[in-house]
Amino acid sequence: MNTSGDRLKALLHECGLTPSDFAAQRSVTPQHVNNWFKRGVPLARLDELADLFCVHRRWLRTGEGPKHLNPILRNHSPAPAPGNPPTPLSARGGRVLRLPFYELRSGLLSPVPGRHLCLPAKALRSLGVQAENAICLAMPAGNMAPLMPQQATLAIDLGMTQVVEGETYALLHNGTLRVNNLSLGQHGTLYLHSLDRRSYAVERYTTVQRQAQGLEILGWVFHWSHFRQQRPG
Repeated sequence: MNTSGDRLKALLHECGLTPSDFAAQRSVTPQHVNNWFKRGVPLARLDELADLFCVHRRWLRTGEGPKHLNPILRNHSPAPAPGNPPTPLSARGGRVLRLPFYELRSGLLSPVPGRHLCLPAKALRSLGVQAENAICLAMPAGNMAPLMPQQATLAIDLGMTQVVEGETYALLHNGTLRVNNLSLGQHGTLYLHSLDRRSYAVERYTTVQRQAQGLEILGWVFHWSHFRQQRPG
């Protein structure tokens, strides 16, 4: 019996993917995904989705047997050899990359044990994101709502800190995590923009002010996702 709908829903939740995001990645409509939740994943797509989430086909279909292909290595990714250059995603096996979650503790980014986000390796590869540079953070404030509400899951490329006009970046400012659209003015002046312009004004920092206030660009925000907090009505 194909009872995979509930397990598919749980896998999306584990990966921080909304059904709409998942539908877009799989080139299907959200209604297709909703039907899979109710009736189970079509047999023709079981292998595809099992590979995507790194789970056994039998477990996905029936809930029987081991879930992961290698339970022993599930939460222990091998560390890169010291001194080796970053490995591009194209050199890694599999179709999914597990991005580690980080949180800010005492002004420093620290990993959150056992928490990660799965994203398609092909999508990250097309963006030029290297595996060692990709981490996840929680959106710290409401200044980028409604696009990125507070506590939305953000994927950050730590390897891209060059300011591109209008792009979104994670920053450290006086030991506080921030997320803003950025632009550069004359003499290296940095402008911080929010989407909620009624509540958040544009901020301007000269090079001297950036140094004095510890304003540092952590990386480029290349993905975000979130669940709605409640059903409408």
